[in-house]
Amino acid sequence: MPIQLILMGLPVILLLYIAIVYNKLIRNKYLVEEGWSGIDVQLKKRYDLVPAIVKTVKGYSKHEKELQEEVTRLRSEGEGAETVKSQEAAESRLGRSIGQLLVIAESYPELKADQNFLKLQRQISEVEDQIQMARRYYNGAVRDFNILVESFPSNLIAQLFGYGRRDFFEIESIQAQVPEVHL
Repeated sequence: MPIQLILMGLPVILLLYIAIVYNKLIRNKYLVEEGWSGIDVQLKKRYDLVPAIVKTVKGYSKHEKELQEEVTRLRSEGEGAETVKSQEAAESRLGRSIGQLLVIAESYPELKADQNFLKLQRQISEVEDQIQMARRYYNGAVRDFNILVESFPSNLIAQLFGYGRRDFFEIESIQAQVPEVHL
């Protein structure tokens, strides 16, 4: 009789384990999506600042037209990215270009003193901080999800339900390239 109870209890225990792991996968999937949403919000703020930066710099540096056009093109490319890796690539290139555009201010004392430019520079710095915080949150959620997807025996359940690894989001901060604002 005890062996029969054990044999009858094994499927129940297995189903209970599958349900627990499945619920963990769902929870972690939504944490990853929430993290990506935070990054997306901050990137949209960055995109909104790009035209103002280009316009402000354009007024002072007519010969930097190629860089200004590149920043505008990269902004569009970033907005159209569909995967984490393509977003990462677009953001890295956009960040470098924005950094180059902001470094131009060092050559133009009038631009460095322009209140609109200083305000934009502060806003870019704040947005970059927010992007880095959102990126850290997202990457932490991805780490936890990937551990669950790759660890035995939860990996068997993840495969059963079609869950796979998620990509981390790594971009360079443009703050390292941007001159500090001294008021």
